[in-house]
Amino acid sequence: MSYFLGIDTKEAANIAAIDDDGNEISYGDLVLYCNGLQRTISSRSLVFHFSENSVDSLCLYMACMHAKAVPLLLSPQTERDLISSLIKKYQPNYIVAPERICHYFDGEVVEVRGNYKLLKLNSPAHRLFDQLSLLLPTSGSTGSPKLVRHSYHNLEMSAKNVSQFFGLVATDKAFLFLPMYYTMGLSVIHSHLKVGAAIVFTKSAMTDAKFWSLLKESSPTVLTGVPYSFEILKKLRFFRMKMPSLRILTQGGGKLSKELYDDCLQYAENNNVEFIPTYGQTEGSARMTFVEPFMSTSKKGSIGKAIPGGMLSIIDDQGYESFEGEAAGELVYRGPNVTLGYANSLEDLNLDDDRHGILHTGDLVERDADGYYFIVGRKSRFLKLFGIRVALDEIEKLINDSFELDCACGGNDQKMIVLITRADMTQKVSDFIVAKTGLFHQSFEVVYVEDIPRNETGKVIFNDHI
Repeated sequence: MSYFLGIDTKEAANIAAIDDDGNEISYGDLVLYCNGLQRTISSRSLVFHFSENSVDSLCLYMACMHAKAVPLLLSPQTERDLISSLIKKYQPNYIVAPERICHYFDGEVVEVRGNYKLLKLNSPAHRLFDQLSLLLPTSGSTGSPKLVRHSYHNLEMSAKNVSQFFGLVATDKAFLFLPMYYTMGLSVIHSHLKVGAAIVFTKSAMTDAKFWSLLKESSPTVLTGVPYSFEILKKLRFFRMKMPSLRILTQGGGKLSKELYDDCLQYAENNNVEFIPTYGQTEGSARMTFVEPFMSTSKKGSIGKAIPGGMLSIIDDQGYESFEGEAAGELVYRGPNVTLGYANSLEDLNLDDDRHGILHTGDLVERDADGYYFIVGRKSRFLKLFGIRVALDEIEKLINDSFELDCACGGNDQKMIVLITRADMTQKVSDFIVAKTGLFHQSFEVVYVEDIPRNETGKVIFNDHI
């Protein structure tokens, strides 16, 4: 029987993962653990996996994948009411969770691994599409009703192609602080296990001394962050650190500010490190494009070109699709890492492939003469306020270009909300928006916040302000 990501073909004595609790596991022991649990977990069962960055969580995830069970990865911090709603909706057969939240569930404990437990529930067997391998909530938000359906082929090919363009080898070691249940964090795990490399897991906050001790002592070769995490790292003086082991600094999960991008470039140049920006979506198994290190300076702000095995195109306003030359419109991605589609109900878990390898991203882009792509907006990032169509990305850009403050725009067709981080600028920004856009004061509100509220993956949270 084949093993997920081919872990049985790696050097058995090599370390697959370590964590900040002092746990570690070799590839050989990981294979043995997967074999042992295969008799416990029913094939084609549905598993709610409340994952965190630990060896125990990884072992149970890999065991589920080996048994051909289908995990839905969720945050252990998911609100209890939402957990109850999801359980009622999808009726999982098993729960994988840290001990501290196991009292939420009424099930039989069939496995204990460190501080993690595997519970069996009295749910009926489900009909699951035979290629369905994994479920992730859209955009890393466990509050979304939509789940992204991955196939085994999606995950294997994504791991292979990502490891290829990074040039990962068995001697590499990733330092992972992005959550395991977040598509970018999972991509780091898959791509490193695919080549037999090691992963250093940390659950510690970036402001904890434990985080920095592990970062220095573990001597990682690869560090991956999202814009929000790089903002924190900068405040904590990461860019002044010397890390002789580091060879790749990579970013995904959204566009870096010009200042942070330059900080990454400068750090890479000063420390003989490759800086590789990437772009992707959960629907594309995390990564779909990258910027080669030698182009990261001349193509600042670009999402680059397609990863190996992928292809990009643009569909313009007239519906014409082009694959080369200067153009503007919606970005379309083709590749084996494109997921099967969405699930909104238990019945949807038996659906076939809806996308057939083609993903209409919803991102508006421009392609230059050299074939590099630049995101300029989002198709769905529009509001219609008092009959006026408003592009939220354009409002954010206007404010960012004119004022030195962090801002984020959201809302609905009744009112646009503009979050800014300077209390003394609310009236000035409000007047600026009226002058620049012609919007009425009644159609939007400028709100001061000390910090732009974001979830664990850096997505802006507007719920408290709308």
